[in-house]
Amino acid sequence: MSAARAADSFASGDFDRAVHASVARLTGGLSPLVLAAATADWLMHLAFVPGKQMDLALLAARQALRLSRHMGECVQGRREPCIRPLPQDRRFEAPQWQQWPFNLLWQAFLLNQQWWHAAATDVSGVSHHHELVVDFAARQWLDLVSPSNFLPTNPELVDQTLRSGGANLLAGWRNWVEDMARVAANRAPAGTEAYRPGVEVAVTPGEVVFRNHLIELIRYTPVTPAVYPEPVLVVPSWIMKYYILDLSPHNSLVRYLLERGHAVYMVSWRNPDGGDRDLGMDDYLQKGAMAAIDVVWQMAGKRPVQAVGYCLGGTLLAIAAARMAHEDDHRLQSLTLLASQVDFSEPGELALFIDEAQLAYLDDLMAAQGYLDGKQMSGAFALLNQRDLVFSRMVHDYLMGRRRPVTDLHAWNADATRMPFRQHREYLQSLYHHNDLAQGRYRVHGKPVALSDIRLPVFTLATERDTVSPWKSVYKISLLTDTEVTFCLTSGGHNVGVVNPPGPGVARSYRLTTRPEDGKYVDPDAWLAGAPVSEGSWWPAWQGWLQRHSSAPVLLDALPPSARAVGSLGPAPGRYVLMP
Repeated sequence: MSAARAADSFASGDFDRAVHASVARLTGGLSPLVLAAATADWLMHLAFVPGKQMDLALLAARQALRLSRHMGECVQGRREPCIRPLPQDRRFEAPQWQQWPFNLLWQAFLLNQQWWHAAATDVSGVSHHHELVVDFAARQWLDLVSPSNFLPTNPELVDQTLRSGGANLLAGWRNWVEDMARVAANRAPAGTEAYRPGVEVAVTPGEVVFRNHLIELIRYTPVTPAVYPEPVLVVPSWIMKYYILDLSPHNSLVRYLLERGHAVYMVSWRNPDGGDRDLGMDDYLQKGAMAAIDVVWQMAGKRPVQAVGYCLGGTLLAIAAARMAHEDDHRLQSLTLLASQVDFSEPGELALFIDEAQLAYLDDLMAAQGYLDGKQMSGAFALLNQRDLVFSRMVHDYLMGRRRPVTDLHAWNADATRMPFRQHREYLQSLYHHNDLAQGRYRVHGKPVALSDIRLPVFTLATERDTVSPWKSVYKISLLTDTEVTFCLTSGGHNVGVVNPPGPGVARSYRLTTRPEDGKYVDPDAWLAGAPVSEGSWWPAWQGWLQRHSSAPVLLDALPPSARAVGSLGPAPGRYVLMP
């Protein structure tokens, strides 16, 4: 290729990248080509399956007959629904929805939703990925036009508007204006200012004992006269700020461990900017997880470390543990993975956003700004659950005119972080798209990482309603390792299931079993059928597991000097968590 042609190609590539980045900012980082390709695949194959078309026509006729029969029953005073919502769909629970004609509205809507699911799935010839995309898009569109979202078709809103003389709409208008002003000014959502790190949340006493360009390491102040000699090191995900594990005093996992005699260290990731675009997965491994292990091991008097990882922090720790095992590095005592995947062949609905077209689109967006903004990623997560995270909030705040109380978890969720261009591309391509870690193709410094090398006792937590790390995907650690694995499945979702302290007032439960080293594999459905249910929080069971893998507690004065005092770089929560 001549120099002139190469220059033209480079210029056209830059132009294409700029166009894609501009469009991506408008679409929240989602590629419209993915939906277009999936829809075309579905439509073309549906056009050539007359049997499926006949089935859909018959289903529509049966549903119309069902609804008309129900209308007749309503006239006679019988109001038993002809279709019921799914257990997680709570939009139509209020008594007003059982009144005529609103009962027909929501039942017709659910029948329509049922028909579209049948139309989008099981079309011969459509790729599995495109089927998921079309079914998801149909569900999102139907959620948008749900009768619960509009004043005339929502009896709760009608009643409230009549009772208040429209005051709810005026209050909702004020809420909307305030929210738009905050968005325009790039300010946090209303109510989140009541939860400031180091003031209302992330207040457990401690000090920063190590800092590099990527992490701060926080050592928390012991609160018991004696502590277990094996320190607990927590590595959270880099796509979130660490203090989800140290929220308010009543739901702080850090405080819970301190009160039970554990010495606790926490990694706080730096919020990267455009200048960090070339930081990669190896940097996060070496300057993040491994740097923290090095420091904690030294400070604890060269005692082995109980490593705990949350979400992608757990994935990173699993890579570190496998690499250390391969090199006969025995500085880890145990490994805990909280809602963390090591096999990404079934990543749940996140797979909708991970194909070649979507990844190329994200590459153009990240290349233009040097990072992926956390708000762009949070938009994708909101889209996965827009019924509860978007439409329900809009109805409540703007039509009912009542702000929902903001909790510490809501405020943390709004405290978004960024991800460097190279690192984000590497983990999406290598882990999610190609599943290299589970397949033995993931490399560190040119050497493959094998999870089967891990011989540490492993505690793995999954949550029942997790759309980020589906529990059956998390469970695959049992298939990929031969070591002792304690698997716990708890109620709740990705965040609420983890931030799940003991105490009254919240219904919670968990299942827990231990497979011994070299024990036989049990598939997840059989495991679910046989695992006993325990009421309450999983925290005490896990703390008991940590205790069993610890030595006897020692008095603070008997600890090595490095475990009691070291030059402080400032009090917790440190600088990095406060970076905008």
